Amino acid sequence: GACQRHIFRHNDLAHLEELLIAAPADAPKLIAFESVYSMDGDIADMAGTVALAKKYGAMTYLDEVHAVGMYGPRGGGVAERDGLMDQIDIIEGTLGKAFGVMGGYITGDAVVVDAIRLVASGFIFTTSLPPALTAGALASVRWLKQHPEVREAHQERAATLKAMFKAAGLPVMDNDSHIVPVLVGDPHHTKLISDMLLADHGVYVQPINYPTVPRGTERLRFTPTPFHTDDMMRKLVGAMETLWAHCNVARMGGHAA
Repeated sequence: GACQRHIFRHNDLAHLEELLIAAPADAPKLIAFESVYSMDGDIADMAGTVALAKKYGAMTYLDEVHAVGMYGPRGGGVAERDGLMDQIDIIEGTLGKAFGVMGGYITGDAVVVDAIRLVASGFIFTTSLPPALTAGALASVRWLKQHPEVREAHQERAATLKAMFKAAGLPVMDNDSHIVPVLVGDPHHTKLISDMLLADHGVYVQPINYPTVPRGTERLRFTPTPFHTDDMMRKLVGAMETLWAHCNVARMGGHAA
């Protein structure tokens, strides 16, 4: 029959445990969670989640799409960084984002992967990746495995941009990852600032609005790379200060942007 789905509150392991206790002891269980959450940039308590899975006989399914290539000594993701790769049943990754190509994958024991290969309609009815994309992804994975210094630079650049935003009094949302969200809290202003950054300052940044994030938490999501310089960041922060003031004037005047 169909599976029952229970949603545990975001990164709330006490709530997850309540749901696991309530489930029949002999029912097969799978805990699905992410490592880096892409909108707030927070990171799951992986060791805690794995411990609960073991305690209640559940399998684990980890989505590392925002972490592969970017965390761990060889870019294996947060599971590698936290020394838990061998304790997760299925890890999902992407060949987009850090690896810069497209496509996705899961990893796990051969028997699990085979089962999914045979029954997952989403896989069965998907066109397989063409050889050129696969070769590009393979080259990227191999290169990133060998270059932890690029990951270190990436983390340092993100931390620097956060510090600059903070020093300027801009509402950067705190987290322990490479994601730099700045809270605007209004969909019109978010779109307006994004448009003006591109048109007037040559900076491309994604406006994130409902339904991707809850209403009232609309934000700009900056993704600094290892190749963004301090000078670029200073220009960005200056532009943001100007636009922030501009939007405040629009708000205080009482007319919508």
